[in-house]
This record gives sequence, C-alpha cells and structure tokens, in this order.
Amino acid sequence: MNRVLPILTVVAAIVVLWYGAAVAMNRAWVLDQAARAATEPPAFGQMVAATMTQERPVLPAPHQVVAELWKGVAGQAITSKRSLVYHGWITLSATLLGFAIGTAAGIALAVGIVHNRAMDMSVLPWAIASQTIPILAIAPMFIVVMNSMGVQGLVPKAIISAYLSFFPVVVGMVKGLRAPDTMQLDLLRTYNAGGAAVLGKLRLPASMPYLFASLKVGAAAALVGAIVGELPTGAVAGLGARLLSGSYYGQTIQIWAALFAAAIVAAGLVAVIGLVERVTLRRMGMAR
Repeated sequence: MNRVLPILTVVAAIVVLWYGAAVAMNRAWVLDQAARAATEPPAFGQMVAATMTQERPVLPAPHQVVAELWKGVAGQAITSKRSLVYHGWITLSATLLGFAIGTAAGIALAVGIVHNRAMDMSVLPWAIASQTIPILAIAPMFIVVMNSMGVQGLVPKAIISAYLSFFPVVVGMVKGLRAPDTMQLDLLRTYNAGGAAVLGKLRLPASMPYLFASLKVGAAAALVGAIVGELPTGAVAGLGARLLSGSYYGQTIQIWAALFAAAIVAAGLVAVIGLVERVTLRRMGMAR
C-alpha cells in the first residue's frame, strides 16, 4: 500500500488538472454557441457540463478518452478496422521487427566499437550524429525511396523503427562491454584468454544490466518509429493511421484514444523486457 498510494496520488492530481484544462480550453466553444443563439452565457455548472460532452473538443476530458478506448478495444471485433486492437497489432508488428533489427545492429556495432579502435573513432561519432536528424524529415524521403524500389508495407516502417531503436542499444552496450575493470581483464589475460573468450565470459555477462536498460528505451523508440513511418504513407491501418484519420476529420477524442493505446503498447513492451530482465539476471546471479 505504501508503494501504491504515491502513484494513485499523482494519477489523481493529473486527472484533476486534466479536467480543469478541459474546461478552460473547451469553454470558448460553449460561449460561442451561446453568442450565436443570442442567449445569456451559461452558468458555471452548465458551462462545465457542456465542456465535458462536446463531440470535437479542443481537449477531451479523461472520461471521453476512456470511453473511446473501451469502444475501440472491447466494443469492436478485433478484425474490424475500427478496432484499436487491430490497428495496434499492425503497428506492433512493425515495431517488433524494427526492434529486432535495431537490437541486432546495435549489439554488433557495440562489439565492433569496443574491440576495434578505428570503429570507436569513426562509427560511434556517426551513430551519434545520425540521431540529430529529425525522424519526421527522414521518414517521408525514406518511404518515397523505398516505394520507388517496390518495397512497401511492413519493411519500410520496420527500418524506421530500427533507425530509432539501435542508438540506445549501441550506447548501452558500449558502456556495458566496457564495464569490467582492468583487474578482471588482466586476470583473464593471465589465463591466456583470447578476445572471444573475454567477450563471452566477461564482457557480455557484465553488460546485461546495461543491455536491458537500453532495450527498454529502444522498445519505446521503435514504437515511435513505427507510428511515424505510417504517417507519410497515408496508411489505412495502424495507430498512425488512426491519428491521421482523426486529424483529417477533427476527431480529437479518436486522436487521444490512439495516443493512449500507443502508450499502453509501449508500457507492455517495457514490462515484458523487465520480466525477461529479472529472470535472466536472477539466473546469472546478478539480481538486485
């Protein structure tokens, strides 16, 4: 209970502030409707009630977002194109593929950087520089190039996901592979251990906590990449498509529901990685 109470307090404070912001931002429409009808401005209670039930509010109230989420998850067949489960799975598929590619590339680059000084001096600065380019600028150009080559569907979105997810893995793994101190490395050298043995018996085990920490960041970044990859394609499926259709028709409640669905998917991915982390580190005797 001592752990849950602070969380519930923060959530309650956020909900209260959210409701207050919804009233403040949606009241202009209520006043405009009253002015057009040449009637007196509504009383405060009527004002609050009107701001909570608008079809296209500037800021949806929390209960409107929850209702839209429930309708999209439980109120539709999962094969329906109105189902958030259907759209979430489309985005999750690209996320998982991109995350796998980004993780593999990140680990391979980190191993090369740690074992090769030339790669350390050349590749790592370029990896850092690559993250300074806004993904919103790259994604449309990349999608157009891939489409011209006949590559469409899941793969372009997965590559964009991999582009965003590999960098945290590279940085985390480089830090983890360099975590063993000099005495540990010297001990293995006295046993005449080669580079592969040092990597497998010392560097990789020492890097596991850093790897899992970076994987949590990379998973969330991969989801963002998949959603961004759906935006310039005019996709008809995926959470990015829900965001697009909501923006086209001014359906702000739909937009917020899709955003929360994406947050739930990201939280699920991080939770799964956390579970694997606990099991793995416990088996390795590194559990905290």
